[in-house]
Amino acid sequence: MDLRNKLPIIAGVYIIEGFPMGVHDLWAVYLRRHEASLAEVGLLASLRFAWTLKVLWSPLIDRFGERRQWICSAMAAMSAALMCIAASDPQPVTAWLWAAFWCYCLASATQDVAIDAYSIGLTDRGEEGPVNSTKAMGYRAGMLLATAGLLLTRWIGWSAMFLIAAAISAVMAVAVFRAPAVVAPHSEARELWPALRRWLGQGHGGAVIAFVMLYRIGDMAMGPMLSAFWIDAGFSDEEIGLVSKALGIGCYVGGAVIGGWVVARIGIARSLWWLGGLALASNLVYAAVALFPQSGRPGVYAAALIESLCGGMVSTAFLSYLMRICQREHAAVQYALLTAAYALPGSVAGSFSGFFTESMGYASYFVLTAVFALPAFVALPWATERIDCVPTIVGE
Repeated sequence: MDLRNKLPIIAGVYIIEGFPMGVHDLWAVYLRRHEASLAEVGLLASLRFAWTLKVLWSPLIDRFGERRQWICSAMAAMSAALMCIAASDPQPVTAWLWAAFWCYCLASATQDVAIDAYSIGLTDRGEEGPVNSTKAMGYRAGMLLATAGLLLTRWIGWSAMFLIAAAISAVMAVAVFRAPAVVAPHSEARELWPALRRWLGQGHGGAVIAFVMLYRIGDMAMGPMLSAFWIDAGFSDEEIGLVSKALGIGCYVGGAVIGGWVVARIGIARSLWWLGGLALASNLVYAAVALFPQSGRPGVYAAALIESLCGGMVSTAFLSYLMRICQREHAAVQYALLTAAYALPGSVAGSFSGFFTESMGYASYFVLTAVFALPAFVALPWATERIDCVPTIVGE
């Protein structure tokens, strides 16, 4: 299959992957509107541990079934969880509601493993730039579909909005079978653990893991507080939905396109340096508008759009790196391991973001999030040596 035929398929499955994360992003607004504390809002980031734990069951996706079946089952489980959320009372935040959140995130993380492995199996070496731009566009389109719910809550309420999201999830569960099957060779899947050990042992494995863990921690640590910041600054749900979410997603997609062009032009390694620096600078723009509230709406709007644009660019470079260093035949486990390492520190930092923000304020915390990512650039020279390595195939 040539690249032109692959890209619409990639876009479709990543719309399906992005939709649950867009729903997840609504929860901070949902809880804050129902008078949850900053600490409780920040604890939503602890749900990201599901994306760290997914590595534990990722071998099942490589070994058993077909990846579209895993995607469909996960979407069905998310649909059920959303119906439970719709039936829950958010005042106060109950254990029942947290359980529904957790079930949703565990299913979403499982779906991510299957979709990421599916896309790696479909992608040839050298296609990472355009493929990851398309992935980012599809993913953010799925998020946009979900976050459009903020425009409805004033008229139909939160419970009805979550029920609509549950129905969309059920439709997506069926629609995924329109994509062609991509199955890992059975014999290679059975050689999983020896291959994983060899893969981790290739050049500077420790530096690779350290880089992956810290490169995007700045955005992940800041993310849980952004919706709360907008609410505390006096913005309406419609403004959050239109500017922070919809226009922000548009800027992210634009950034992803630019990032794909940059990766194709200067390569993955140099892109990680330049685009990573821009991403850290965008955190400082948010810190500046928090420090100088007289910048008003124009300042906050600009900060949101700059952060989204830079996030799109750097994500394309980062995902191209992850895709390049994975082996197709063990993509589910290897990519799950890398994204679990990526999610862990961000989940920890994000979980405490509310406590930090309550004690030091938004501006100081946003500066701190940029500092968190600096050590990744120390590991980057060694991590990028893996880009041009030829992966060791089982049996070689």
